[in-house]
Amino acid sequence: MPYIEAKLSVKLDENQKNELQKKLADAVSSAFSKPKSYIMTNIEDDKSLYMGENKVEKGAYIVVRSLGSVSKFPCQAATKDIFEMLISDYGLDGSNIYITYHPVDMWGWNGSMF
Repeated sequence: MPYIEAKLSVKLDENQKNELQKKLADAVSSAFSKPKSYIMTNIEDDKSLYMGENKVEKGAYIVVRSLGSVSKFPCQAATKDIFEMLISDYGLDGSNIYITYHPVDMWGWNGSMF
């Protein structure tokens, strides 16, 4: 049930988007003990991101929403994996990456509620 939204300031080709989706899903699945088959991911590349008044050339904003509460330990594990991957595989600047985590109390899927 996690939903991952990734906004990146860099342009990605389709292969890179598919690879990124898999890596984000792996990190969140592992940290939150959720099956990858229930993870939905939205990747938006070539976005105009700003830190203060400065345009970010190599950065990202990642949002992770998960059913129920979220605690610090799984968020820290996912953050570590996601940061390392974005820096090493996509050349992003760690000081220009934000990740936020949001609990969701109610979640509808396939015509019913969890």
